[in-house]
This record gives sequence, structure tokens and C-alpha cells, in this order.
Amino acid sequence: MGLEPVPAVDGPGGEQSRQPAGVAVETVVRLLAPDASGVPVRCGLHYDPGDPYAVQVRFFLDRRRREAVLWSFARELLAAGLHEPSGLGDVRVWPWRTTHGDAVALALSSPDGQALLEAPRATVAAFLEDTYAQVPRGRESERLDIDADAWLSGQLLPEPDQADPDLDQDGR
Repeated sequence: MGLEPVPAVDGPGGEQSRQPAGVAVETVVRLLAPDASGVPVRCGLHYDPGDPYAVQVRFFLDRRRREAVLWSFARELLAAGLHEPSGLGDVRVWPWRTTHGDAVALALSSPDGQALLEAPRATVAAFLEDTYAQVPRGRESERLDIDADAWLSGQLLPEPDQADPDLDQDGR
């Protein structure tokens, strides 16, 4: 289910590091209609250790998987939803027992509409187990490189000796 670690680029000081490639699982969920009938929808669950707090779900709109709707939300929200209702607002997850067996309900809401989906609990639990094997719960912050993220987004503040000479000491 999980992918094998792959060599990463040289780290600081030139040492070679190995980073997990991530976890990717495809499954079929049921899109539930108001009358409780369900339409099967193929989806992909994805976890990237470089974004350790989040999981992504792609709902494929065509058989060739060329078009998809992507949702990204907290891994912990999905994990909590295996055992109890979790989430507020756009993404809510809760355990659900159905005639098909144990499931996880996933309610998604956006300005474009709402969807209620039913996913196999065993598949979601195995996916999460694989993600925690790569980045254990509580150790996500060890995977973040705040300086690199800030630099890439252009938000890194200049060093004090590189401050704008037109600004006074209070930054005005």
C-alpha cells in the first residue's frame, strides 16, 4: 500500500538523506444521494511526508482519471473520524455502520455544492497506518522546514543588516 523510500537530494553539509516517497491508495467510495442510494466513485488517497499534517483525496471524474476534484485536509481530522465525529465547516468525518460493513462518512461542502461519501473503514485505517509509519503522530513538525517554506513563498524577512535604509528603526 505505501511506497518505498527514495533517495533525496543532498542535505545541508552534503550528506545524503532518504525521505519516504509518500502513501498512495486507490479505492471506491460511494456518493450518497438523499434517497440513500449510492453511486460508486473511484478516488485516490495520498499522503506526502513533505506536507506532514495533510492528506489529499482525489475524486476521479472520468474512467481515465484525467479529471479529478482534489480535497486537502488535516490527517488528524481523518484519523479522529474513524472513532468519533470530527471536523467543522467544509470537511466532516465520522464512523458509520452500513449494510456494506463499517465505513467512514465524509461530508464535503463548498460554494459549488455538497457531497456525502461513504468510504470503506478498513481502507482508510490502513492508509492512515501507512502514513503514521512514515511520519508518526506528534512528529510532523520535525518534517517541516519553516525557513525553506518561507523563502519559497517570498515571506522570509531580510537579515537586520539588509534592512531597507529608508525605514526608521520601527519599520516605518
